[in-house]
Amino acid sequence: MPNTLITPSVIAKESLISFENDMVLGGLVHRDYKKEFVKIGSKVSIRKPVRFLASDGATRVNQSVSESTTDITINKRKHVSWTFSMQDLTLTVDEYNKRYIHPATAALANIVDSDLADLSTDFFQKVGTPGVTPATFAVFANAAQKADEQLWPKQRSMVMNPKAQWTMADAFDTNVFSTKLTEDAIRRGALGQIAGFTLYTDANIKTFTPGTSTMITPYVDGAGQTGSSVLLKGNSSGGTWKKGDLVTFAGCYDVNPMSGDAYSHLKQFVITELCTAVLTVVTLKIYPPIITSGAYKTCSASPDDSGVVTKNDTTYYSTDQVRNMAFTKNAMALVMVPLELPQGAAFKARETYKNISIRVVKDYDIDTDEDIIRLDIMYGVKTIYPEMGIVMLG
Repeated sequence: MPNTLITPSVIAKESLISFENDMVLGGLVHRDYKKEFVKIGSKVSIRKPVRFLASDGATRVNQSVSESTTDITINKRKHVSWTFSMQDLTLTVDEYNKRYIHPATAALANIVDSDLADLSTDFFQKVGTPGVTPATFAVFANAAQKADEQLWPKQRSMVMNPKAQWTMADAFDTNVFSTKLTEDAIRRGALGQIAGFTLYTDANIKTFTPGTSTMITPYVDGAGQTGSSVLLKGNSSGGTWKKGDLVTFAGCYDVNPMSGDAYSHLKQFVITELCTAVLTVVTLKIYPPIITSGAYKTCSASPDDSGVVTKNDTTYYSTDQVRNMAFTKNAMALVMVPLELPQGAAFKARETYKNISIRVVKDYDIDTDEDIIRLDIMYGVKTIYPEMGIVMLG
C-alpha cells in the first residue's frame, strides 16, 4: 500500500487527537464557553449558576436572582516548531504521528496541565499532612467527607503526583483491599475509583513553599469581621503570609452550603495576596469571604476577637507541601480559542473539537533550505469554583 501524502488537515486532525489524549488535568476541567475568535489578552465570560435558599410555609418568599459571571483572560500562547524534509511528508500517518506529532503535542499538553496545576493555590480546603506522602485510605476518606459536606456532584477526580500514586499502590498491596483493585494498582499503577474519586497521575502536580511569617501567636484583631480580609495582631519580626497559605480562625466554623447549618470543624481559608508580616498588625486577604448569613453563607460566625489564627495546621508550620488535587469539573476552567489562519501561508489548517483547538502552519525557510512546521494553541485557565477543590497535602 503506497504512503499517503500528509496534508495540513491530516496533521491538524492527528495533532488534536493526540493533544487531547495527552492532557490529564486539561481533560477533567470545565471547557464550555461562547465560541468566538479572540485576540491574546482578550477575556471570555463564563456564567456561574444561581444559588437559592428554601423558605418556610405556604406564603411565597421572593428571592432576588443574582446571576454572576467570571472572566477568563486568554493570556497564554504556546507553540512547538520543527524542521523536516519533504520526504517526511510521504510517511504514513502513523509514522509521522510517532516521529513528530505526538512528541510535539505531549509538550503542549504538559504545559497546559502545568498551568492548571498552578491553580491549586486557589483551593482553600485541605486534607493530609504537609511533608507526608498519602499512604492510607483515610486520606481519601477525609477528602470524600469534605466533598460530601460541600455537596459536590458525584463526578469527582483526584490527580496525584507519581510518588503519591505509587505509595498508595504499595499501601494497597500491604493492606486489605479488593483483589482486582490491588492487582491493577501493582501492575499498572491504575488506582481506578476510590472513595468516590476517579484517580489520575500527573507529574505536573506542584510543590508549594509556605510563607515564612515569624508573627508570634497571631490573633484576630477585632470582633465582627466579615468580607475578604481579616485584621490580625501579634508580635512580628518579619517574613510573609503567602498566597496559597491555608488558615483557620478560632470561632469561625464551616457550614452546609445549602442549609447554612454549622459543622463541627473550623472553616478553612486560603490567603489570596502576599502579605509582609513586619508589623504588629497585618491585614490578610482571604477566600472565601466571611459571610455569616443569606444564600451565600460561608461560615457560622465571624472569627473570635483575639481568637487564635492557625496557618498550615500549626502557627509555625513551614514544610514544603506537595499539592495533589481533588476537584469536580467546575472547579477550574480551560478556555482554548481558535487561532486565526495566516493569509500568506498556503500549507495551513485548524481543527476544533470539544472546545480544544490547535493550528498547524508550514512554511519554507530560504536561508536554511528547510521546511518548517509549527503547532500553536492559545488559551486561558482560571479557578471558577474554589469550593469544588481540595488539596491533598504530601
